[in-house]
Amino acid sequence: MDIENEHEHEELYNPSESSEHQEQQEVITKVSGMYKDWFLDYASYVILERAVPAIEDGLKPVQRRILHSMKDLDDGRYNKVANIVGHTMQYHPHGDASIADAMVQIGQKDLLIDMQGNWGNILTGDRAAASRYIEARLSKFALDVVYNPKVTDWQLSYDGRKKEPINLPVKFPLLLAQGAEGIAVGLSTKVLPHNFIELIDASIKHLKGKKFTIYPDFPTAGIADFTNYNDGNRGGKARVRAKIAQHEKNSLVITEIPFSTTTTSLIDSILKANDKGKIKIKKIEDNTAAEVEILIHLPSGISPDKTIDALYAFTNCEVSISPLGCVIEDNKPNFIGVSEMLRRSTDNTVELLKQELEIQLNELQEQWHFASLERIFIENRIYREIEEEETWEGVISAIYKGLQPHITHLKRDVTEEDIVRLTEIRIKRISKFDIDKAQQRIEALEEDIAAVKHNLEHLVAYAISYFQRLKDTYGKGRERKTEMKIFDDIEATKVVIRNTKLYVNREEGFVGTSLRKDEYVADCADIDDVICFMASGKMMITRVDSKTFVGKDIIHVAVFKKKDKRTIYNMIYQDGRGGTSYVKRFAVTGVTRDKEYDLTQGKKGSKVTYFSANPNGEAEVVTILLRQAGSIKKLKFDLNFADLLIKGRGVKGNVVTKYNIKRIELKEQGVSTLKPRKIWFDDTVQRLNVDGRGELLGEFKGEDRLLIVTQKGYIKTLVPEMTLHFDSDMIVLEKWEPKKPISAIYWEGDKERYYVKRFLIESADREDLFITDHPKSRMEIVSTDYRPIAEVVYSKIRGKDQKPNWEVNLEEFIAIKGLKALGNQLTTEKIKQINLLDPLPYELPEEEADVPDAEEATEDEAAGAANGETIELDDDFSEDNGEQTSLF
Repeated sequence: MDIENEHEHEELYNPSESSEHQEQQEVITKVSGMYKDWFLDYASYVILERAVPAIEDGLKPVQRRILHSMKDLDDGRYNKVANIVGHTMQYHPHGDASIADAMVQIGQKDLLIDMQGNWGNILTGDRAAASRYIEARLSKFALDVVYNPKVTDWQLSYDGRKKEPINLPVKFPLLLAQGAEGIAVGLSTKVLPHNFIELIDASIKHLKGKKFTIYPDFPTAGIADFTNYNDGNRGGKARVRAKIAQHEKNSLVITEIPFSTTTTSLIDSILKANDKGKIKIKKIEDNTAAEVEILIHLPSGISPDKTIDALYAFTNCEVSISPLGCVIEDNKPNFIGVSEMLRRSTDNTVELLKQELEIQLNELQEQWHFASLERIFIENRIYREIEEEETWEGVISAIYKGLQPHITHLKRDVTEEDIVRLTEIRIKRISKFDIDKAQQRIEALEEDIAAVKHNLEHLVAYAISYFQRLKDTYGKGRERKTEMKIFDDIEATKVVIRNTKLYVNREEGFVGTSLRKDEYVADCADIDDVICFMASGKMMITRVDSKTFVGKDIIHVAVFKKKDKRTIYNMIYQDGRGGTSYVKRFAVTGVTRDKEYDLTQGKKGSKVTYFSANPNGEAEVVTILLRQAGSIKKLKFDLNFADLLIKGRGVKGNVVTKYNIKRIELKEQGVSTLKPRKIWFDDTVQRLNVDGRGELLGEFKGEDRLLIVTQKGYIKTLVPEMTLHFDSDMIVLEKWEPKKPISAIYWEGDKERYYVKRFLIESADREDLFITDHPKSRMEIVSTDYRPIAEVVYSKIRGKDQKPNWEVNLEEFIAIKGLKALGNQLTTEKIKQINLLDPLPYELPEEEADVPDAEEATEDEAAGAANGETIELDDDFSEDNGEQTSLF
């Protein structure tokens, strides 16, 4: 604080003033001078000089200084990293540890630095060895694209002793290839790494005036969804998943991990999810070395498919990365997308190539100029004219006069410097001067000059060929690692392991996990919801908790499934004390949590006289027994719920009777009244769905299964659950018909012949290999048609006519045999290829034709729109004021 401010401070707190005045007086301390600039200076320094990369070369200052130091020390051999760090401290005003860490990060990106020793492991998170134990040198790629002192702008280092580059002349989109991350003051940057080859291809497209799109590619591989990438701008998002597959019957294997995680952090997140009860695992083995291999062993009875989804939902097996494209441009931060970064980098590369060509042209012209002068000087023996000269000025003048008759074809005037260079030619060179060789050199220089001029005139084409050369020279082994895919959204409630027990106190109206002395309901998870129905006709859905009051006299409680259209509730209730009884069927697909809903008409004294919850839309038959009153003749009759349409839960319902009901008895268990479920397969996300996305697989009843065949020759059937995962080599996915034969042609590795077989699946619950297990055995074609036709194309044999193609009716060629049978040899001739043709027509026998189930109400009817219109409230809650028709 300066003196002036100190006096102000003293005056504000003058002890002569009264204490009352001091309390009322607002104390203001002014901060002036350099104080008010310190924070801004610090923020600017961190942004410009530490955390954010420059758009020109894609480097932060510490990275640029490391690379400049490595070029200073470069002699083709490895240098100790500690030596490089010490050399970098001449340019970088910070400690050696930060420089060493930055250098290791550059090295781990495997682009600019050729490493030797233990540089750490990006997969496991293991740190590099100490800098005195590891060595480095610049890679060939770095030497090729990063340096050129002739086009580099220089500045003094922080202490004024050295010169360092303002920006390195990088002729490649280095920022996008390496990625960058930094936290400054008031802003941050996160540019994700992109694929080397794809960046070059995009640069070429830009130069050709074509549109391009680039997406990140991570060194840890994995699977990524870039649907919302937003070109790497603020607000974008990339979802990245580990690659998980079933290893054995009760184990999973992780072979690739998401970017920003390590095997250690991934395993920790899995163990935490297991401890919290989100997933259930037996043990984990980390066998990671050069490649990731994490084995997850599951307890018996735990679904591998469901566990895979749970790993994505509750662990770091799926992470969301938010990019933020911030770079330094014109000495200030600028937020731009990755496409714009690539365009700027490509344009900058073209400008650098132009400068290099101009410098090269000037150098070639200078060489041509002096070579021509040298030839004139020696060929015309002008050097003899200086023998009589006694002064330096005289020598220069004599040479100049001697050159004049011969220099008309030169491109520029002869300078004194040119003449001085001529005087420096040695006698030995003059005596051995070969005019023909001199002329050849001049002509070669003229060809080089013409080539450089051509490149300058066709600069874009030259730049395209430059990028193509980079791709051809350095692109091998840099193919995309991260698989791009569109992810499905995993509902946590469907995949969470339910290892908590839910209890209910029906009389008092409490549900929860701590009521261990009361009635057990079901296993649940802490993220589940519970649906409760009370005898009064009220309904409530609430979150699982230790103890929650929902309403007295609970008649039904269960774990609630949101958007569940298959569970149908059958209910009979009395409208008010002594009132008319109504019957209704409805589904509950979604409500407002912790809100009480009345399923009756709201009259005082209303009560539920019969209630059932049916997970697959079953419709039972009940017997109604009435109380004797007045002239009632029929005291007993049956009610079949199958006669009722499924409507919204808020409808009044149909009249059962206006008389008092004595009791209701179950007469007959119900069967499902719902249609078979239509199931689709969405090839984009490789998942099943019931929402109409992708290819329709068919209509499935409870016992129906899926048939799956893989390219490796494995076949199995599965119950069609929405959580199923499918192998990438799957070639057949359809509804399984047990009596429908499978036909296959395969190459038998041991006998080296093609074989044909037709078979039926022997066990629905087992995966079988239906070709031989020889390493060279391979699947050729497989068909699930009743009467398949295959076309055999023979190889052409030299000296013989081409044998015509053979159409094989596989049904006639071989009878149906066992799944493990070898089959029949197709032919002894050499085969070029086998094609599957359209099958012959086939009609199912009448006894095999499907008989349709009882039809479910349409969606409009299910919403209560058929017999008395409903008005939807709170997702699908409805009220009905329409007149009802009595059933009896």
